[in-house]
Amino acid sequence: HMVEEMWELTGYAAKYGKMAMQMSWPKWDESKLWKTGDEYYPFFADRNFVYLTGLKCKSAVLLAAKAANGQVSERLYLLPPDAQAERWTGVRAKPHEAAEKSGIEDIRFLNRFEDDFSRLAASGEYANLYLDLYRFDGNQPDRPSHRLLHAVQRDFAYLQIKNAAELTGLLRLIKQPCEIEALRRAEEKTRAGILAMMRNSYPGKFEYQYKADFDHALGQFGPEGAGFPSIISAGKNNFCIHYYSYTGRAQEGDLILNDVGAQHDNMITDVSRAWPCGGKFTDRQKLLYNCVYATSEYAFSKIKPGMPMAEVDAMIRRFNAERLVEAGVLASVDEIGKLMWHAGAHHIGYDVHDMVKMPETVQPNMVFCVDVGVYHEEWGIGFRLEDNCLVTENGCENLSAAIPRTVEEIEAVMRGGIRP
Repeated sequence: HMVEEMWELTGYAAKYGKMAMQMSWPKWDESKLWKTGDEYYPFFADRNFVYLTGLKCKSAVLLAAKAANGQVSERLYLLPPDAQAERWTGVRAKPHEAAEKSGIEDIRFLNRFEDDFSRLAASGEYANLYLDLYRFDGNQPDRPSHRLLHAVQRDFAYLQIKNAAELTGLLRLIKQPCEIEALRRAEEKTRAGILAMMRNSYPGKFEYQYKADFDHALGQFGPEGAGFPSIISAGKNNFCIHYYSYTGRAQEGDLILNDVGAQHDNMITDVSRAWPCGGKFTDRQKLLYNCVYATSEYAFSKIKPGMPMAEVDAMIRRFNAERLVEAGVLASVDEIGKLMWHAGAHHIGYDVHDMVKMPETVQPNMVFCVDVGVYHEEWGIGFRLEDNCLVTENGCENLSAAIPRTVEEIEAVMRGGIRP
């Protein structure tokens, strides 16, 4: 039904081709991305392909066509069985398995795609071709959809090219009930991982040891693990917003910052917490933390359908500035840029920064982050409090509220922690 919704959104009688990142045309089996020596990066399925099919198989193609009479057909193309290849790289998806998972009945092997595509393109029944033409930046190499685009422009120049990424971005913006339930499950895993780090925190502990605690806790739920590379830092390393070295060592008086998230059934959370490595906030840490916490609570009390999406971050920035002025940390709200270095109301879902079409207004069943960060370099205190906001019919819900958030909650958890 996702494809049918896509056509309702566009109003076009269109043909749409969607392929996983590892494919090209006419050479489809391009699932290996070289890393070094004889080593390749692990396979990672295109998120829009996963969204539309539920599948993570290599070198697969989804082809959906809507005829002039409005009838929609879907075909899924898979790599054929290959006993030798599967001995080395794992069992390939079988047609009946793919049909059961995706709901698509017409399953074919990949060697038929080129002929099928050419026959449809030359039939005269289709005017438009939808491809996922998203690029993160201009330096990104061509993805398979771009290479297919080049072939189509050469052989079927009469087809009008449309960008399917804009359509999937609209669909992914509003979460379905099953997706919201998956996010709730992912929050439970994230909570377990953060609690493991809090309870095992002590001065002298290395950042990689905190990460090991988080990864071990998530591993007890299954193989899915973290939804994105974990950010876990201590002390001065907190001032690198996207920090991945894990080489620092916590000292007495340091805050431990983490920006982490688990995944469940392809849905990813994004939660940030901070705590004193020794279990007790200093007066300055508590002062800043309570300003940030008050700002987060205020945001959750105000977010509701109909408010401008841009107002979420603007509201957070204004309110936090006012609290910091009241606390005597800033002389004026105009100085907020010294301490707040980033916004944070990004959507989550199939990506940690979900590839949605950014809306003008907040709508029910959106899920985005409420992220409040303060970085006071002079005091050596940097951290953020980030939670996941589900918009409801009349307001919103903090999906990550069960993960300790207040000074009192965090210190209570750490009093029962384990020390060497």
